[in-house]
Amino acid sequence: PGIGYHCDKPLLYYSRKLAAELGYETAIPLQYTFSGGNIRGNAAKMQEAFDSLYEQAETSLSTIDWSSYDDILFLSKSVGTIISSAYAKKHSVPCHQILYTPLEQTYLFATDSIAFIGKKDPWSDVEKVILTSRKLTVPIYTYDDANHSLETPDTMQNLEILKDVMKISKESILTWRNK
Repeated sequence: PGIGYHCDKPLLYYSRKLAAELGYETAIPLQYTFSGGNIRGNAAKMQEAFDSLYEQAETSLSTIDWSSYDDILFLSKSVGTIISSAYAKKHSVPCHQILYTPLEQTYLFATDSIAFIGKKDPWSDVEKVILTSRKLTVPIYTYDDANHSLETPDTMQNLEILKDVMKISKESILTWRNK
C-alpha cells in the first residue's frame, strides 16, 4: 500500500480479488504505518518514510520462502511501488509487478511491470514518470483528469477508470502467465 492508501481501498482491493480469480492462491497484504507528517515535496521526509516503511515490509515478509511459489505478482500503490520494486530487486524475487501511481524513485528498481498514473497526480512529476517508464519499457497507462488515487470529482468516471485499470491489469497478468 501507500501512506494512507490501505489494501482495502479500490485499486488494491479489486486487483487482489482479480489476482485470486486468475489463480493466485495466496495473498499477503502488507500494513505499515508512518507518522512523520506531510512528506510531499520534502526529499528528506520522503527518504525517512521509505526507510521506515521498507523496514516494516522487510519484517512482514521475512518468513516468506519465495522459491516455494511458481508465479509471484506484486501489487503496489504510491510509495509502495518503490518498496515493492526495491524489495524484489534486493531479494531477487522473480515477480511481475503492477504499479498503481508509481513515484519517480520506483524506476530505480522496477522491472517486468506495468504502471498506471493520473495526469493530475500531485505526488508525482507525472511527465517525468511517464518518460522514465517509457525509457525503461514499462508500459504506462494514463488518465487525464485523475489524481493520485486515479480518481476525479466524477464518481461515474472513477468507476470507468477503475474498470479500465482492472481490465488492463487482468490482460497483463494473463499475458505474463502465458509466457
